[in-house]
Amino acid sequence: MAETLHRPAALRTVETPLMGEAAGRAVAALVGLIGRHPAGWRWLARRHHPVLDRLAEANAHAACARAARRVPAYREFVRARPAGVRRRLRDFPETDKQGYVVAHDAAARCWHGRLPERGVVVDESAGSSGRPFNWPRGERELRAVHRDIAGYTGLVFPMRRPFVINAYSMGAWATGTTTGAAMARIAVVKNTGPDLGKIVDTLREFGPDHDYLVTAYPPFLKHLRDRLDAEDFPWSRYRIFGSCGGEGMTEALRDYLEQRFVRVRSAYGASDLTIGIGAETRFTVWLRRALRTDAGLRAELLGPTEQRLPMVFQYNPFATWLETNARRELVCTAGGRGVLQPRLRYNVGDEALLVPYRRIAELAAADPVRAAEFRAAVAQERMTLPVLMLFGRRDSTVSYLGANLYPQDVEYGLYTGNPHAAAISRFCLALHEDAALETRPVIHVELRGSLAAADRAALAAACRDGVRRHLASVSRDFAQSLAEDPSAGDLRVELHEPGTGPFAGPQKIKNAYLVR
Repeated sequence: MAETLHRPAALRTVETPLMGEAAGRAVAALVGLIGRHPAGWRWLARRHHPVLDRLAEANAHAACARAARRVPAYREFVRARPAGVRRRLRDFPETDKQGYVVAHDAAARCWHGRLPERGVVVDESAGSSGRPFNWPRGERELRAVHRDIAGYTGLVFPMRRPFVINAYSMGAWATGTTTGAAMARIAVVKNTGPDLGKIVDTLREFGPDHDYLVTAYPPFLKHLRDRLDAEDFPWSRYRIFGSCGGEGMTEALRDYLEQRFVRVRSAYGASDLTIGIGAETRFTVWLRRALRTDAGLRAELLGPTEQRLPMVFQYNPFATWLETNARRELVCTAGGRGVLQPRLRYNVGDEALLVPYRRIAELAAADPVRAAEFRAAVAQERMTLPVLMLFGRRDSTVSYLGANLYPQDVEYGLYTGNPHAAAISRFCLALHEDAALETRPVIHVELRGSLAAADRAALAAACRDGVRRHLASVSRDFAQSLAEDPSAGDLRVELHEPGTGPFAGPQKIKNAYLVR
């Protein structure tokens, strides 16, 4: 006690309850030990208990306290925000890309301020201005990610003689290379990238004696289904599963895909965190569809006025501890000793709700029909992990093929070198799924006044070409997608008379750049 009282004030601010820290570390070590094999991961996912949530939070709290002493960037970040003794996880300040990542170099964000000279893989993602952000990951961290992906895949996609066709981009972001390496633990893997021809050839070459899992962005799975249909592919002789990520997926698209694929599931991640934060299960798909049709369940979980339908995932709180702040933004902590650059109460900018598994089980039990559906949904996989309901980015970005489209980049494209720019009043962004289940970005443009048909066509073409050209120049993710699949550049431009469409109603001082 005397030692604590005589420590400098800056260090006293990071004292933690030692019993909680020790218990959290011990349980996290045990969970990591059991989960080293995919079978162990599945065993843990089926036996998660609310008590473990409290221990996972204690582990996250211990990680923040440890980092405040041993990670130079975080030590400086915490000391600049004094708050007394930080007895709870929420007593530590949130970090984010601009306030923490940009302000400190890569080494300073590592344990003890050291970036190892070998055994590190650097992933890259592009930010709002096209500036690349680099995310170093160490060997232990990557092994843990690979283990989680392999464990989840083996549970959700029961395959005999599994063969994974990895159709994610190999250059745009981390998912492609990480997925390929993870799947090699449990299957034969071919990294084709988003090349329809190679995938068709692979399926025909290796034949129906394998069960296939195609990993890709959601729109690409639709392109694959349509291409195979056009070639009269013998779907009935094959068992092909689909796994996707990088952007949201509607239930209409899932229904369309599952007319051919055995099963399609989506996952949630972020380059600045990890690709395996959460993933869909049969239970979460049932829950999402129930939220669409069951008004009572929707009101209980989302609130009586919420009209949006979130993506729904289950997640492992020991791998990534999740919480939400007062603005319902998702705050993540991944600070284990194997994480080279710990993410410490990191706000990725997504709006979300977190719900315990038991809460949903209780709501299901209250209605006989709902209870029967719930029992059927959980019977096979039996995962009792907590639930993440994700609404998407709060920062007015649109996620498309793994790239984030920012309003400021669209504005550059609309106005730079556009001879018709004077006709533009304002704009906003949306993602639209058409009757063919193709999801494309839509740029809604409000005109300053009426235009003749020829002038409208010229303006729309100039806007579309300008935005596509600018995005390709500033976003490496978009440029890579465009190079691999030219249809990725199919941006839609819709022109509106003043005060109509998404611009109807009184004009506010600040423009709203995202159509919900």
